[in-house]
Amino acid sequence: MDLRRSSILLLIIALLSPRTLSMRYELKSSKTKCIGEEIHENAMSIGKYFIVNPNEDHHPLPDSHKIIVKVMPPQGKNLHEADNVEAGQFSFTAYENGSYVACITAIDYKPETTLTIDFDWKTGVHSKEWTNVAKKSQVDMMEYQVKTLMDTVISIHEEMYYLREREEEMQELNRSTNSKMAWLSFGSLVVCLSVAGLQFWHLKTFFEKKKLI
Repeated sequence: MDLRRSSILLLIIALLSPRTLSMRYELKSSKTKCIGEEIHENAMSIGKYFIVNPNEDHHPLPDSHKIIVKVMPPQGKNLHEADNVEAGQFSFTAYENGSYVACITAIDYKPETTLTIDFDWKTGVHSKEWTNVAKKSQVDMMEYQVKTLMDTVISIHEEMYYLREREEEMQELNRSTNSKMAWLSFGSLVVCLSVAGLQFWHLKTFFEKKKLI
């Protein structure tokens, strides 16, 4: 019974423990190496990479030592892209189950050069260093989303003020138009009555001259 419990416990630990892919490999100019990792939905994944400096005296890396990095999900847009870099890191939360692929390409350079790449990719529970990277990435994303929401709220607020001003202008225009129409109607009535009075006076004068009345 104890053996069975121990086996179950070991199985649970194996399932819950983080998957770590850490490797160092060589890559020639213009060549590409892709690494795949099966990741479950909502799992945090973090990776970092750098080119090993071939100079023992720690001089800057030569121009030939640059790489292009792409991290791709099972479907959709790339999760991470970096061109002509010496080192970098990425972090994301998987939005679907499937195989996530990281491809590193050494830039095309003549004469051909061999690069040594250090690549680490962790999924699951991480060390403190990796957690800080993930938190920073998530905080940056949250900060961007908050700023976007703030800009949207400000835009809506300004639009509401603009619509309110336009409404007040339209109301003022309506009041002015109604007032002008009232005066125009009154003027038209006065003109009509005046014309009618002149016609009546003209007809009366005409009939009196003709001694018809």
